[in-house]
Amino acid sequence: MAVPVAAWTTPTVRRKPADVAEFLQIVAEPMPLRRMPRAPRIPLAPAQERMWHAAAAGYSADWNVARAFRIRGQAVNLTALIAAIDDVMRRHAPLRTCYPATSTGPIQVVMDADVARIDVRVVDSFAGELTERIAEFCGRAFDLGTEVPIRARVYRLGARDVVLALVVHHISLDGQSIGPLMRDLVTAYLARVGRQAPAWQPLPVDYIDYTLWKHEYLGAYDDPCSRASTQLRYWANNLVGRPIPLEFPYDRTCSGHRDAAGAMVRVRLDADIHRTLLLRARQSGSSVFMLLQTAFAVAVAAFAKSCDVTVATAVSGRGDPLLADLVGNLADDVLMRIRLDRAADMPELLDQVRRVALAAFANPDTSNPRLLRSLPQDANHPLFQATLILQRDDAAPPGVSGWGGLEVSEVPTGVVRAKHDLEFGLTEHYDATGAPTGIDGPFLYPTARFDPETAERFAEKFLTTVELIATGYTGPITPLLDETARRRPRRSRPRP
Repeated sequence: MAVPVAAWTTPTVRRKPADVAEFLQIVAEPMPLRRMPRAPRIPLAPAQERMWHAAAAGYSADWNVARAFRIRGQAVNLTALIAAIDDVMRRHAPLRTCYPATSTGPIQVVMDADVARIDVRVVDSFAGELTERIAEFCGRAFDLGTEVPIRARVYRLGARDVVLALVVHHISLDGQSIGPLMRDLVTAYLARVGRQAPAWQPLPVDYIDYTLWKHEYLGAYDDPCSRASTQLRYWANNLVGRPIPLEFPYDRTCSGHRDAAGAMVRVRLDADIHRTLLLRARQSGSSVFMLLQTAFAVAVAAFAKSCDVTVATAVSGRGDPLLADLVGNLADDVLMRIRLDRAADMPELLDQVRRVALAAFANPDTSNPRLLRSLPQDANHPLFQATLILQRDDAAPPGVSGWGGLEVSEVPTGVVRAKHDLEFGLTEHYDATGAPTGIDGPFLYPTARFDPETAERFAEKFLTTVELIATGYTGPITPLLDETARRRPRRSRPRP
């Protein structure tokens, strides 16, 4: 059974080992994920804490995860479709979980499947108003304490043409949940069309098992030798003294209440750049992700005019195969503090980013709210303002197929939320032979802070730096910190 890296590096030691051999046995002893006995009080998983506190502060709608699918080709069995949504809610407990506050903190309360049913309305619509209506539906906030975190609506454009809009709060779903969710929805729909219940394999563990196991695995914060305490100390020591907040060239000042209404710039790196990135990654003993994070750190540093920047990424939290088909929020943010003033040239910076990334991935379980309380900084300032996430196309939300001959395509929801100042969501693409075909994705930014021209300038700076790294740049870092440089370098073959 796979065990996260942190399980091997920060063991929980509740008593002093008798000798070195016993200590090494404690270090190497894994804590396998398994079915857990139910406790009367189920706390939040660490990955859920940030979303809960954001919702409690009035930002619940910012964390809505929305998808819309157009289904065409033949008459859609709406009764079967609505029954399939109910089946999926029965299968995945987070879709019928409320998160009320208590005197000892927020908890998870899983509703009985016969009670936690949602009203899936079917409304007639037409193409000209569809995007606006979907955006309005998907943008409504959830009351996490009293209602289940999922909504669905069907927009009927014709007898053979409907759009299904699904909205789930991020506290109950992460990016890698989209695949299992849609596969299970298809399976349930086809079964209900045949007037049968879906015959899927039972899940080996559910989200409550994961939550209780995670807390057992991390241990208590009042135990100085627990994994929880060890990871918290790592972050507190690593982040102390950093400049916060970073001062970006905002076009407008913040008005107080954060406005996450956003826009996007689509970015793309073609197959040639993708191939050269892979080559440079192999030569430097790193990964494409680490190269992109290096370029991101350079762009953020140039934009903020700071050589000490903290950026973020996300870890999936699904190292154990038992979690592969689970719908729930397992993804954690991890921070990467990059000191560009401590790297004389690009090879040194790449090496620093590699080491910082590996250390961050080994300490992924400290929630943002807890870390914020532990740092000597103004609590009104965020832990980070810039984030870059990279996934492969086989981990990205998959295309929906297999709906019994129906043609299904994803359509825009019209909702763009930028929870951070600078946010990339990139995907690596590979063809059937495994050859790289490019990297693309949105760059999101809050329209309350930046004009489109400013956002495009930052995206261009990032792309320019990526191409420079890909084509073998080994020179000094200082010349790259000119935020006004916009022209991309001429492509050349990577250095051997």
